[in-house]
Amino acid sequence: MRRGDKPGHGPLVSERLLLVPSPSHSAASSALGYLYQSQWPLLELLRRSGDRPDSAITLELHDDVAWERDGTATELLQLKHHQRANRGLGDKDVDIWRTLRAWMDTEDVSDPNGPTLTIVTTQAAEPESAAEALRPHGRDIGRAVQLLETAAADSTAKVSADWRTQFLDLDPAARAIFVGRIYILDAAPTIDDLDGAVRREMRHGLPRGHEDTFMGLLWAWWYVKVLELLQGRRRYVSAVDIAMKIDELRDQFTRDNLPTLVYDGDFDPAEEAAFLDRCFVQQMRWVGTPPRIIQKAIVDYYRAYAQTAHWVDDDLIGLDELETFEGRLRDEWEREYEWMVAALPADADEDVKRQAGLKLLRETLDRTGIRVRDRYDEAFFCRGKHHELADAGRVGWHPEFAGRVEAILLAGSK
Repeated sequence: MRRGDKPGHGPLVSERLLLVPSPSHSAASSALGYLYQSQWPLLELLRRSGDRPDSAITLELHDDVAWERDGTATELLQLKHHQRANRGLGDKDVDIWRTLRAWMDTEDVSDPNGPTLTIVTTQAAEPESAAEALRPHGRDIGRAVQLLETAAADSTAKVSADWRTQFLDLDPAARAIFVGRIYILDAAPTIDDLDGAVRREMRHGLPRGHEDTFMGLLWAWWYVKVLELLQGRRRYVSAVDIAMKIDELRDQFTRDNLPTLVYDGDFDPAEEAAFLDRCFVQQMRWVGTPPRIIQKAIVDYYRAYAQTAHWVDDDLIGLDELETFEGRLRDEWEREYEWMVAALPADADEDVKRQAGLKLLRETLDRTGIRVRDRYDEAFFCRGKHHELADAGRVGWHPEFAGRVEAILLAGSK
């Protein structure tokens, strides 16, 4: 089997990272930019968690990022993503002036104790530019002020004209304080490189040979958290939350456990009709199974089949181990089946047989103690595997299921 195959709130923390709306953000921004702004905070939180284990993030809307401490912003960040960042970040660059305008509009630029102002950009600072002078290392605030003043006076770009004038209208002392709070983090990883950067932060904890599967699960969890934050259903995600999730995921890749890779929502209800004639569904009908239970059985069947395909494809489990598990399921079923048949009166009519079969079906599907691995206890997998076996005619529920399955197979061969 291969991937793609188908079968026929806690205590408040002292610091958090906040995504806040940018008044200057236009609808022309690409979807990649929004995606970058949702992905990058995971990398930043992982990077800072060692020094700031109490850090956390809160996201609102789609734009800028901020670190906060006790409800007060300590660092505001603007994320600038350029898929092809061939051009350097210069003093007249629109990204620079649009960001300065946003901060001048929302911040007391003359406050020396105001939050740090950081631009995270995938572009590299041009040599001898203000951006270069405002990197975290080798900072030269006086030169950066001078270069920005020159650019503001000399640039002829209409789009930034008002922003540059606003900057030059600042009191010189306020201007120096303002620029002194600015940091440029250039040459940041692009959206194509973010996954790799996250992997490097966790390089000693990724399960060897299953890195892609692990990262897929981590990103899926992160996107759910981002959505909860943006919808206001969650206040923040902390560094502790991330650490706990990573530990939980690692635990799923141990010898006595397995990761769940297929969920209820992965099944498209529109595909249900394609399963209604399957043998396992007909077997359930023979014993009078309620339609809603049959619908759930179809989902369990699909998930178990797809889950097995993922595991085998990712070398998380071998076919021999799966066959052993199926053998244990069938052995347990056979014992209960024989007890059911033995308890039937010799003159049992169809209604009695159907009731006995329905009881066997329910008890079998409720009995999920047999596990493919000791600590993998997802009930859907055991139930789904029973349906796989029933689909192949290797187990059944009606006392006379074997003859009926054979008739189906004979009809299908004609």
